[in-house]
Amino acid sequence: MPDAVMLFAAGFGTRMGALTARTPKPLITVAGKPLLDHALALTDGIPRRVVNAHYRADQIAAHLEGRDIALSLETPDILDTGGGLRQALPLLGEGPVFALNTDAVWAGPNPLAQLRAGWVPERMDALLLCVPLDRAVGRKGGGDFSRDPQGRLSRRGDLVYTGAQILRTEGLDAFDTPAFSLNLLWNRMAEADRLFGLVYDGRWCDVGHPEGIAMAEEMLDV
Repeated sequence: MPDAVMLFAAGFGTRMGALTARTPKPLITVAGKPLLDHALALTDGIPRRVVNAHYRADQIAAHLEGRDIALSLETPDILDTGGGLRQALPLLGEGPVFALNTDAVWAGPNPLAQLRAGWVPERMDALLLCVPLDRAVGRKGGGDFSRDPQGRLSRRGDLVYTGAQILRTEGLDAFDTPAFSLNLLWNRMAEADRLFGLVYDGRWCDVGHPEGIAMAEEMLDV
């Protein structure tokens, strides 16, 4: 069972416009606390926690100072999700890991606990937590995946990837560029019939754009 979690906090947050001109997106406040802290609250009880940083990394580092959380600094270039996760592996350790985006909030059960309960390592290389479009608050556009009766994922459908997953990291070594997306690894897992998904039991809000802040606070009833 995974005992480490990677929290992605390195992005530029360009969809946020002026809000991220001086502040990294993970430190934007929603319902009284930064998005990064909303995400970190979901990781209580996981022994190893790693946050990556690139844009305004000094602010991320200062925010985490004094906490038992490792920082994976991406410099001089940002590494995308796959490259960022690969760089952080010495901090995360061996074996499968949780990975969590930091630009969303959740209303319902702990998503990482739901992933833990659904993880079947004999069958899976990755388990992605998804939500139907009608429970994806603030989502712009359609879905990302469809799910067959056995839980395997394929591209296109009405399920939205929430940014929470468990995945094996061994396949990251197959890519020869420093920066690459985890989508490339998922494609290989899907070809081997080992990319699986779960449907989240609650509601999820995308806070990757300015309108998402008010939507998230309304969802959280604050």
